Amino acid sequence: MSSQTCRGPAYRIHTERLIVRCLNPADARLFQETVDDNLEHLRPWLSWTRHEPRDLDEKIERLRQLRSAFDAGRDFVFGLFTPDQTRMLGASGLQTRPGPGAREIAYWVHRDHCRQGLATEVAAALVKVAFEVEGVSRVEIHCDPRNTASARIPERLGFEHEATLRGRKRDAAGNVCDEMIWTLFKERYPRSVARQAAVCAFDVVGRKLL
Repeated sequence: MSSQTCRGPAYRIHTERLIVRCLNPADARLFQETVDDNLEHLRPWLSWTRHEPRDLDEKIERLRQLRSAFDAGRDFVFGLFTPDQTRMLGASGLQTRPGPGAREIAYWVHRDHCRQGLATEVAAALVKVAFEVEGVSRVEIHCDPRNTASARIPERLGFEHEATLRGRKRDAAGNVCDEMIWTLFKERYPRSVARQAAVCAFDVVGRKLL
């Protein structure tokens, strides 16, 4: 079957430096180790960290839920792995909460691998998958205005800063905070940096999508 007739979702994505793939319950120990090692690094920005750390059984159950949502097409969460897949360097996702025809990209990178361009590399790959595999009309990135490192990523990739919504979410400490909304529309995608990203994507049985 040709790549043109294969459909998503993409279960595994190869970028220049990473394997980005669907998380499985078998990843629970590696997932636990990576999350626990990065809690203080992530707490200022990610609300789910208020429920961490969790034990291994809870991690297994969480990954079962994520895999179920992935298979059902409800949400798509990926782990970021080294090429040999012995280390997990963070996580990302193509979230469906913006509604039909749209995706929201989220990402975090291991504290020891920040400022190396990995988040930009992954975000670019997911932009490409969203438009060329999922066929969406727009991609969004949301971030806290105080997280300037995160905000630079959509800017680099050609997203438009559409709005900063006041007091629309809560941070990990439960405090109300603002949220920046960055958007890249299908019409602007061909001129974006993401369009040139070196990406290969594969479906659940390994057929090439990109």
